[in-house]
Amino acid sequence: MALGEFITPPDREGKEKHVPVIHAPASAKAGEWFEVTVVVGEEVPHPNTPEHHITWITVFYKEDGPRPVYELAHFRPAGVVGDPRVSFRARVDKPGTLIALEHCNIHGLWDSSQRLEVA
Repeated sequence: MALGEFITPPDREGKEKHVPVIHAPASAKAGEWFEVTVVVGEEVPHPNTPEHHITWITVFYKEDGPRPVYELAHFRPAGVVGDPRVSFRARVDKPGTLIALEHCNIHGLWDSSQRLEVA
C-alpha cells in the first residue's frame, strides 16, 4: 500500500474544512527566503473540539528531478485552542512543488500542492 491511497480525495464532502490551503509565491529567487502559510479550514473553519480536531500539519518540498521529497515544517496545533495554520520561511535552490498534508482525528489525511518556480 502507498500513502496516497489513504489521502482523502479533494472532492469529498467536508473539503471546505479540511483541505490545507497553501499561501506562497508562485516564484522565488534561488537561495532567498520566502513566506509560506498553510491554513486548514480557510473557507469554513474547522470545529477544533476535543472530539474533532486537526492533529498536525506537515509541509514538504519536492524539487524537480531525482532528489527526494523533504520536510520543510511540521506543526501540531493545540487541539481546541490552537488555530490550524502554520507560517514559516523557506528557501530553495530549484523549482518544484510545495505539498501540504494534514491529519484530522475523525476524517483522516487531506493534502494539496502548489508549484513553485525558482529563478
